[in-house]
Amino acid sequence: MYPQTKLLKMRFILSFLMVCFVYSASFSQKKQSLPVRYIRKIFFDTTAKSKPQFIVYPIAAYSPETNFEFGLSSLYVRYAKGDTNNRLSEINAFAFYTLAKQYGGVLEHAIYSDKNKWFFLGKLKFQSFPLSYYGIGPSATPQKKATVEAISFQVKERVLHKIHNNIYGGIEFDLQHLGNVNFAVEEGQQVELPLGHEGSTNLGIGFGLLYDNRHNVLNVREGFFAEAAVLHYNDAIGSAYKFTSLFTDIRYFHPIRTRNTLALHTYGQFTFGNAPFNHLAQIGGESMMRGYYLGRFRDQHYLATQVEYRMLPFSFAKRFGAAVFAGTGSVFNDADPFHPNKLLLAGGAGLRFQLFPKKDVWLRFDLAFTNEGNGVYIFIGEAF
Repeated sequence: MYPQTKLLKMRFILSFLMVCFVYSASFSQKKQSLPVRYIRKIFFDTTAKSKPQFIVYPIAAYSPETNFEFGLSSLYVRYAKGDTNNRLSEINAFAFYTLAKQYGGVLEHAIYSDKNKWFFLGKLKFQSFPLSYYGIGPSATPQKKATVEAISFQVKERVLHKIHNNIYGGIEFDLQHLGNVNFAVEEGQQVELPLGHEGSTNLGIGFGLLYDNRHNVLNVREGFFAEAAVLHYNDAIGSAYKFTSLFTDIRYFHPIRTRNTLALHTYGQFTFGNAPFNHLAQIGGESMMRGYYLGRFRDQHYLATQVEYRMLPFSFAKRFGAAVFAGTGSVFNDADPFHPNKLLLAGGAGLRFQLFPKKDVWLRFDLAFTNEGNGVYIFIGEAF
C-alpha cells in the first residue's frame, strides 16, 4: 500500500463521528456550545440559494511518512451578483502541518463572472513534503526507489472569455518551482536520477479552448465539458527546461431519472521535449485513477478514462447518497507507445452527504481499490 493510500483512514473515522455527533446533538434540549451551533448550522442549512456560503472545518490524518497531520479546510461558494442563473463559483483552501515538521497549503478556484462571460480556473500550491519516487514508465516496479525531499511551489491560472454561447477561449500560464531537492535512495535500489533531480523553476505560457455548459461544477447533474490546452515552457521566458505540454479533458454528464447521474470522463496529457520529472504526466490522485498514489507511474504521455454512477440522494434519505466508479489508464512515451496490455484498473464506491442542500453541494467519502492497494478520499465536491 502506498504512503498516500495509508492516509485518511483516521480522517474518515473522524468525519463519520462528527456527522453522528451533530445528529445526536440536534436532539439535545440544553443550550449548545458555539462549536455545536456552528456544525449544526452547516448540517441543518437554511441559507437562501442566492446567498454565498462559507465553511471551515478541521481535519486530522495519520501515515507512517508524516506522523500525525492536522489542518484546516474551507470552501466558499457563490453566484455572481446573487443571480442563480449564473454558474456556481467556488473557492476552496486547505492548509496542513505534520508532527514530522512538514507543511503546505493549496488554494483552488473556479470562478464565473456575471452572465458567465469570464471564467477563472486556477490553483496556488505550496508544500514541504516527501514525494515517493518509483521511476519512469509504465513498467515501474512497486518498490519505491527513492524518497524525494523538496520544497515545491506552483501557480497555475486560466483566464477564459466567452466567445459564443458556451465556448470559451483565453490564456493560461503555469509557474512551478522545485527547490532544496534531496533524492534519498532506498536501500538496495538502483536509481538513475531523472532530469530535474537537482530542482528547477519552469514557466509555461499558452492558450486554451473549451466548451462548458455545466451549471454547478461541484456536482454536475447534466452537461458537457471539453477542453484542449497547450503550454510551452522556454528559457526565453525564464524556464529552466524547454518543452511543451498538451492537455485534453472531456466530461459528459447524463441524468438518470430525477436523482441519479451517469458521469463519463476522459483525460490526456502529452509532453514533448526535455521535461523534468516533476512535469511528467502522473497517474493517481483524488480525481482520476483513484486508489493509486499520485506519481506511482509517470512518463511523457498519459491517457485515462473513468465512469461514475451517482445516486444523489437515496430514495429513502434526502441528504445521503452514494456513487460507484471505475477507471483505466496508462502512461507511455515515444519509444514505448501506448498498448492495451499495459492498462491499469481502478475502481471503488463511496458515500455522500449533502452539505448545502439548496446549492446541491455534497461531501464525498470514496474508497478506491487497485491491484496494488487502496485509497480513502474525503473532499467537498465530486471528483469530476
